[in-house]
Amino acid sequence: MTSSSDIGINPFGALGLERRTEVDNGRNELGQKEFFELMVAQLKHQDPIKPLDSNEFLGQVAQFTAVRGIQDMQSSFADLATALGSSQALQASTLVGRQVLVPRAEGYLDATGGITGAVSLSESTNSLRLTVLDGSGRVVRSLNMGVQNAGTVDLAWDGITDSGQRAAAGVYTLKATVEADGKSVAADTLILGRVESVTLGRGGAEMQLNLTGLGSVGLGQVQEII
Repeated sequence: MTSSSDIGINPFGALGLERRTEVDNGRNELGQKEFFELMVAQLKHQDPIKPLDSNEFLGQVAQFTAVRGIQDMQSSFADLATALGSSQALQASTLVGRQVLVPRAEGYLDATGGITGAVSLSESTNSLRLTVLDGSGRVVRSLNMGVQNAGTVDLAWDGITDSGQRAAAGVYTLKATVEADGKSVAADTLILGRVESVTLGRGGAEMQLNLTGLGSVGLGQVQEII
């Protein structure tokens, strides 16, 4: 008769079962079928003097069920990640060619257009000024936008310098300032940029929008899509 101690040392050999190192799907693990075969064999070969504790048996079943549940959940999460990736790719394709409003000061001026954006004012001001600087930091245009109420105020530069000439294409900085208590205070600006391409996030990384002449920004930074 096989003793309970033998079962504890080698439950597979003692119960007449051959331990499988490889199963049909190539995994080196105990599957659901093998588990229940082992459970039935344990019941058949238990020591009649020391029968298997029903609580222990139910505990083993519960543990196996929990493990299987976690494996199924992992598989479901993998399927969900694949679905989200496909959804992200579809979303990305609709953004190419669109304009997005992002919090930054730099804007790209092409050969014929201008730069547009917005400034967010926490309170009303008697004087809102817009200063445009080129890549070397030189002021090329200064605009007085006068009295403005609190809220979002549209900004626009047509690409014409203070001398009346068309500015060369390139990246320019739009600096907004307001008068507060007799001092000039910088205000945060938002700039419209054209989405040239999209880089999908990998491994949980955020999708990146590649803007014409301005580099990339995270999708989470977009305030508005035009």
